[in-house]
Amino acid sequence: MQLLRLAWALTAAAVCFLLLLLLHNQILREGQLVAGTCEIVTLDRDSSQPRRTIARQTARCACRKGQIAGTTRARPACVDVRIVRSRQWCEMTPCLDDEGCDLLVNQSGWTCTQPGGRVKTTTVS
Repeated sequence: MQLLRLAWALTAAAVCFLLLLLLHNQILREGQLVAGTCEIVTLDRDSSQPRRTIARQTARCACRKGQIAGTTRARPACVDVRIVRSRQWCEMTPCLDDEGCDLLVNQSGWTCTQPGGRVKTTTVS
């Protein structure tokens, strides 16, 4: 009889352990990004100056080997690490399809020029 109780207790403990293990793995998986993807974590806009809006965003990326967080078509994306190291920002296609990309003179960022003449400047810090 005691052997039967011991077997039931061990079985119950094993089931509880497996349930805890499954729950722990599920919680870990929910916070992880798929490889090669990014998400915007924070986005702040400052429109205190006339005719000028300053936007700062922070992105979280899970890039593959040989990639680093960058910008493609005005969205955070994983780009080739060579682009960032060489500071040739326009090679990562940071602007929208109808915009033109130009490097800043000191290569600290780029500008996207819309067809109507509006210019968006992005600097890398």
